[in-house]
Amino acid sequence: MIIQEANRLSFIKEYYFSKKLREIKQMMDEGKPILNLGIGNPDMAPSPATIEALQVSASNVNNHGYQPYKGLPELSAAIANFYHSTYGVLLEPQTEILPLIGSKEGISHISQAFLNPGDIALVPDPGYPSYSSATRLAGGEPVSYNLDENHQWAPKWSELTEDILNKAKIWWINYPNMPTGAEGSQAIFQKAIALAKKHQILLVNDNPYSLILNKHKPLSIHQADDSKSVALELNSLSKSHNMAGWRIGFLTGDQAYINAVLKVKSNIDSGMFKPLQEAALEAFKNDEEWHIDRNRAYEQRRVLAFEIMDLLNCKYDKDSVGMFVWGKIPEQYEDVEALTEKLLHEANVFITPGFIFGEKGKRYIRISLCSKPQLLMETIQRIKRLSL
Repeated sequence: MIIQEANRLSFIKEYYFSKKLREIKQMMDEGKPILNLGIGNPDMAPSPATIEALQVSASNVNNHGYQPYKGLPELSAAIANFYHSTYGVLLEPQTEILPLIGSKEGISHISQAFLNPGDIALVPDPGYPSYSSATRLAGGEPVSYNLDENHQWAPKWSELTEDILNKAKIWWINYPNMPTGAEGSQAIFQKAIALAKKHQILLVNDNPYSLILNKHKPLSIHQADDSKSVALELNSLSKSHNMAGWRIGFLTGDQAYINAVLKVKSNIDSGMFKPLQEAALEAFKNDEEWHIDRNRAYEQRRVLAFEIMDLLNCKYDKDSVGMFVWGKIPEQYEDVEALTEKLLHEANVFITPGFIFGEKGKRYIRISLCSKPQLLMETIQRIKRLSL
């Protein structure tokens, strides 16, 4: 390069999966039959009606121009209806909803909208790495707070001291939780909201997994009293409607917060492709049976993932929510990579090491359920042939 990269990148590493997938591709190019149980990339299709709506809309020559930054009014109305029917939450479509090109975009935009250089954002450990990366790219400082594995991965409240909370500006939470699969609770939301109000922190719940393998009424932070004054919520169709590559997400919350994020979004990207929006309208019409069928498929896969965990002598929660199984590795391994690299190079099986999600993940692995049963069964056979 003829110039140096920006200083902010000195704190940013290439996303783990970006680097690891290159290694896996190279191994496959060398003829190794790698089975990838790593990424939460839904392999099942959206509903047929959703795909048909995309095709019909894309065939209309008038639908290929720029779109409004806030999306079609019909899309915001559909998101509001989804929140009402799914969570029992009332949202004003045109002021309390902002469609996004995937919720990962929202993590970045929120950070850019509210963090000044040196501001602190609280990020969960274990947690999604993008919370920390987006904070650093905005000039902020991520400060980890521990989730308590002995209490269903709730925040370790005793460690959230007055000193830490007084310095924080944004507080990231994620329930149902990824990577642990913890469902979360209204008690967690209410306590976090109370602390955020007291210390003037913007609370953001990242909520893409509430419809996946959830036996209870789905949770939203907006079910809590007066949440909108202090909390935003991200959601998307990626996991719940098998539309990860479509990049259809949305942000919900008070109009003032939405407008601040819109200032960032409107200067970085344009509106979402209209055929995608019209397909999303159709996806929101999926009936309950469609969602039941999707979860039934994940349930079948989870049984096989549990068997893999058992073969590896890992401890795990059979009541977890979402599209992953999170397991604690046995003491015989010095660290998690001793196990995951053994599986990759001796069994040609890639399983995600938990260290990528933080210090608290260093003795955990994560298995994705976004793999067909045949692949999971082949994984079982390969592990049975290993000396563990």
